[in-house]
Amino acid sequence: MKKLWYVVLYICLGIVAVFQLLPIIWLFLFSLKSNSEIFGGNPFALPKKWLWENYAKVWEGGIGLYFFNSVWITVVAIIFTALFASMATFAITRMQWKFDKFVLGLFMVGLMIPIHSAIIPLFSMFLNVNLIDNPISIVLTYTAYNLPITMMILLGFYYTLPKEIEEAAIMDGCSIHRLFFRIILPMTTPVLSTIVIINMIYNWNEFVFVNTFISSDKYKTLTVGIQNFIGQYMTDWGAIGATLIISLLPILIAFIFFSNKVVEGISSSAVKG
Repeated sequence: MKKLWYVVLYICLGIVAVFQLLPIIWLFLFSLKSNSEIFGGNPFALPKKWLWENYAKVWEGGIGLYFFNSVWITVVAIIFTALFASMATFAITRMQWKFDKFVLGLFMVGLMIPIHSAIIPLFSMFLNVNLIDNPISIVLTYTAYNLPITMMILLGFYYTLPKEIEEAAIMDGCSIHRLFFRIILPMTTPVLSTIVIINMIYNWNEFVFVNTFISSDKYKTLTVGIQNFIGQYMTDWGAIGATLIISLLPILIAFIFFSNKVVEGISSSAVKG
């Protein structure tokens, strides 16, 4: 009876997996069709002519530059977010000082603020410091907005780290900076993997901030650059599909390689919290 239950469970999970993969498969087939085939044929049919040149077309049309911009902006923002959130969480949870709870509350207030409600104040601030049409404004915005959720994930883990490790390190003459970078930070690797995936998904897919703060093509990311294939009189939908497939690949690859770490990080934070 137990084996039969497992068979039914795996069949149900397999059906769910197929339905989850169908949109990606459909988008891949979509990216290999012409406009006439997309609108004139069966949307779920295989392409009559496999237009692999759609991928070459979008790459030559500037998607390579947008892809590179998305990669480096995402990576830099993740590094800053993970580092600053880890340092702030360490100071709040492992060090005793007068306003630690108050400062933690200020960070957590950020979770209640709608992400795009501060576009106008941010635009005004970046305009005053000459950071409009500068990728630094995007990195700073991503870092600031991702700090609260990142710290919330880290809190449960940091609160229950054994203090004996810190005491032993300090007794051996370890400074506070060395304690954090050489001992505490490496211990949080499973949680940091979760943080990397969560931040990557947001940073990679974000559209509004880039569209508002960046106007030059040389700084645009994939989410904004895709608009170049949408014209007033003619839109190349196959090229748009190819661009979307290219934009999906880094997220899929990262999740495939880090999925176990993500589950481990979430479960460790939950248990420790």
